[in-house]
Amino acid sequence: MIAALAPIVIALLSLAIRLINLSEPKGYVFDEVYYVDGARDFLKFGVEISADQPEFIVHPPVGKWLIALGMQIFGDNEFGWRFATAIVGVFLLLLFARFVHVLFFSPVLTAIATALMAMDGLMLVHSRTALLDLFLTFFVLLAVYLWHRERHWYAGIAIGLAMGTKWSAIYFLVAIGVISLYRSFTSHSGKQIIRPTLITSTQYGLLPIAIYISTWSGWFASTRGWDRQWSSNPIASWWHYHEQMLGFHTGLTEKHSYQANPWSWLIMGRPTSFFYESPQGCESKNCAQEVLAIGTPILWWVGTIAIAIVLGFWLRSVAMRRIETLPSLVILGMSAGYLPWFFFQERTVFTFYAVIFEPFMILAIIYCAKLLLDSFLAPGASISIVSGLTVLVFLNFIYFLPLFTGEVIDYSEWLKRMWFSSWI
Repeated sequence: MIAALAPIVIALLSLAIRLINLSEPKGYVFDEVYYVDGARDFLKFGVEISADQPEFIVHPPVGKWLIALGMQIFGDNEFGWRFATAIVGVFLLLLFARFVHVLFFSPVLTAIATALMAMDGLMLVHSRTALLDLFLTFFVLLAVYLWHRERHWYAGIAIGLAMGTKWSAIYFLVAIGVISLYRSFTSHSGKQIIRPTLITSTQYGLLPIAIYISTWSGWFASTRGWDRQWSSNPIASWWHYHEQMLGFHTGLTEKHSYQANPWSWLIMGRPTSFFYESPQGCESKNCAQEVLAIGTPILWWVGTIAIAIVLGFWLRSVAMRRIETLPSLVILGMSAGYLPWFFFQERTVFTFYAVIFEPFMILAIIYCAKLLLDSFLAPGASISIVSGLTVLVFLNFIYFLPLFTGEVIDYSEWLKRMWFSSWI
């Protein structure tokens, strides 16, 4: 009974952690300056404007509209900016708990999975910052969950909203779309294949595209958006705008002090500092206040090992032609959320992008936990290992909590938490 209620309790505690002192740090944190400004423009004009002129923006509107919703409710202030991500962060926990329950039918494993996600620093930092990646993660996970449940029309809507947040969702669309088409072809033959193929193509082709286009309704309704007047045909102008957006994303090679090669993301080799100041307000003369977008280190290091184990089991199941659902979902999430970044070695990328595949990393951990609990080890030993690692992650999370929430601490305490020079 306690385990069954655990996700709700964890979600409520996580809501408190997200909302308490949400307005700290003051001012913009990292790229909030772009997305909050865009949300502000949406509320005023329906499109993004700079000094009464059209502004070139490289990300679709959905995430900024959600930020704008929080600003509409709580005002144009730090709390209003970050409220939407805080709430969606809690919804993401509950959605993940539901997904794990559907996959494992185990209240204990569901509780552990929810707790691990709640105790991750990268997830918490995203939930307290007005950026787009948390919205992207929510819609992507929702799409994969609905796809797994064979609610394909709803999955198509969810992935369309994900693309309307950030283009990187397209890799998930391709993955689940190709798999769905493959299943249609292998489940039918002859003339019977035409109808299910057309339906699948609509669900993961036309529908997501239609949803994506609809997210630009503010741009179409206005005459002031970027490139809106490029052609008398608004579709042509919109397409030309997207060509410029694509050129930006593929040509972004400007050096940044916190850029990180994807090889280092899983082990948190170079986390992104969203904010750093040396204010007054601690016990010593030297104080530090930082928001460091780093995953709880022990969780991500364990997750790296778990992904390697799951990959091994998945390859074995493929070789035996007995493909398992759980490893396949982990491989799908990691392939669509992580693997594509390795093909952009010259592009400026950051470790905080890893939040999109974090749910699948935690699924890998839970899969390994189940293997351990079902193994030949004595029940007491396997339970001790799983519970011990969970407690260790919790202690690690508490230790790094000041860096996740931007708390003012002594510089010496901040330095103790810089376990590697690459974290500075």
